[in-house]
Parts: sequence; C-alpha cells; structure tokens
Amino acid sequence: MKDSRYAKLAKLLVEYSTELKPGERALLDLTDVPDEFAVELIRAVRKVGATPLIEVRHTRITREVLRGTHRQHAALVRDVEMFRMKRMQAYIAIRGSANASENADVPGERMALYSKINRPVQNYRVNKTRWVVLRWPTPSMAQGANMSTEAFENLYFDVCTMNYRKMAKAMLPLEKRMKKANRVHLKSPGTDLTFSIKGIGAKACKGDRNIPDGEVFSCPVKDSVNGHITFNTPTLYSGTKFENVHLEFKDGKIIKATSNNTKRLNEILDTDAGARYIGEFSLGFNPYIQNPMCDILFDEKIAGSLHFTPGQAYEICDNGNRSAVHWDMVLIQRPEWGGGEVWFDGELIRKNGMFLPKDLKPLNPKNLK
Repeated sequence: MKDSRYAKLAKLLVEYSTELKPGERALLDLTDVPDEFAVELIRAVRKVGATPLIEVRHTRITREVLRGTHRQHAALVRDVEMFRMKRMQAYIAIRGSANASENADVPGERMALYSKINRPVQNYRVNKTRWVVLRWPTPSMAQGANMSTEAFENLYFDVCTMNYRKMAKAMLPLEKRMKKANRVHLKSPGTDLTFSIKGIGAKACKGDRNIPDGEVFSCPVKDSVNGHITFNTPTLYSGTKFENVHLEFKDGKIIKATSNNTKRLNEILDTDAGARYIGEFSLGFNPYIQNPMCDILFDEKIAGSLHFTPGQAYEICDNGNRSAVHWDMVLIQRPEWGGGEVWFDGELIRKNGMFLPKDLKPLNPKNLK
C-alpha cells in the first residue's frame, strides 16, 4: 500500500509539479523523510532522464547548527548552497519532523541572523528554479490535527495526490478577477481591513509550487493597508506557537501587534523594516483541508480561508517589500469559525467561505472533490 502511494506522489512531484525534462538537474532536499520514499523519488527523477542531487537533513541536527550559528558560519552556508542552487533547474523539498517545536529554544537573534543572511538562496530558488515544497506526514502532524496517525496519513495522501489539473482549471477565473481588482475589503469578527492590489498581479497555485495546494495569491500595494485583522487559527514561527494574533495597520505598516506571546511576536516583526509590511494576500480553497493543524503548508490552503503575510513579497506579485520574514497568518471565514466576507471593488466575492459569483462557484468544496 505504502509503495504504491509513495510512487504516485513521487511521480506527481517530478512529472507535474516540477515538469522535469531529460538532461535537467534537480536538488532533492529531504528532512526526516523515510528512506523508502527518498528511493522512490530518486527513481522517478531518473525515469524522466533527469539527474538527482540529494541533500539529507535532520531537524535535531539543524537545531544544533542554528543554536551556534554566527555571521561567518551563516555566510559560508549561503555561499555553498548558492553555488549548488545555481546549477539546478528544479528543487523538491520534503520536510518531516517528529517535533514541530524543535527550534523553540533557538535564540531569536540567531534565527533572524541566519534567515537574513541566507535569504538570497531562497530568493534565487523561488525565482529562478521550478520548485515544489511539501511536508512529510508524522505523528507530530497528526497530533496537531487531532487525528490518529493512520487517519492523518490517509488524509495526507488524499490531499497531496488529488486532481490538481481539475483544480487548476477552476482557479483561472479567480486569478483573472484578482489581476483586475483594485480595492479589497475583508470583514470578520475582529477584522475590518482595506487595501489595494491594483497593478500587482495574481498567481494561481495549483500543485506546481506547494503540495498540498489550492490558493490564488496577490499582494497589497505596500502603503495601502488600513484597519485591523484578527487571525483565528494558531500559527507556528521558528518553533514558537502563536494564538489570537491581532494586527493593526496604518498606511501599510503594522503599528500594533498582540497575541498570546506579544513580546516574541514583536521581536519577529522587528527583524527588519520590511517585517512590519505585508508581502502576500491569498484566498485558500482546498476541499480536503478543513481545520488547522499548525502546519502552514496545509493551513494556508484551508477551504474558506485567507492568509495575510507580514514580510517578503514574491517577485511574481511584487509590491517591493523585502524582509528576512515571510509569515503566513490564516483567517478561516466559514460559519463555524465566525464567518466573514471578501469584497473586490464593492462586489461580494466570498461569504462565509463560499464563493458567490457564478464563475467562481467551481472552487467551492463540493465541486472540487
């Protein structure tokens, strides 16, 4: 059973997500992934005539590396990894972890230093290679989702190997609307936020960058965000869990931020000047993902959700904001989570998690499964 699921997922990553071709090179960046799947992925890369380069990491070792990092070490890592990345056409990262909070005791200033110095490698990978990133299912993730290990594994493979081609077709009208939109208004309990996405563009995410997938994102004009937003899902950043995050904006900048750990929240937002501005706005609609599990690659795709992201903007939908931080925070707007509305230029696009315009209804859960 596992072998067939492993082979199906490996084939999707190689032939659909990264579209590897004969003669190309792919970096397989694997953290705490079973050897059996690593072997299937290597074989899938070779089957299409491409060359795999393997990096195997372990979260406990990475924690120790980060605890003692310094400027010279981080710069050395950056230079070595950039040298390698520039020789790749594709990048597949699979990240597992027995403990989602493994980095909780890494000093914040060391984490910020390492992230800032190594940001050029991530920027190159995002903008210059065909890439896909996903988590590996672990008991820790199952616990976060309040599910048994077996039930979570079944959900994981259902989500990760769903019909992304069907979803891709259904996304196109939303991508088109977001490209044309100017004013966006978000309403939910504790949320009344306005901003512009005029001229920024939009990108449909259909399984070719993240697995699982199911979002269309844009980015606010940098100084256009005003109002406040309250996120009703927990969020994990650098091993620290945050709940009840509330952000207040004036002319694009976060002027007040509170949560269950307000001190640490503001330390992260003070990493650099760009961390207090927004680098992404996105609507999520994966029908198989209903509830948060404190894993952002899943949570940002929750059906009826949106996420709003302090920090770095993607070059493909760019407002010019630059930061070592890119922190997706999720708000679910389905009725059982308090409901909410998304407006584009005075038109109600989504209410209580359900798309209303005829051209967007194919994105509602019953139509995607």
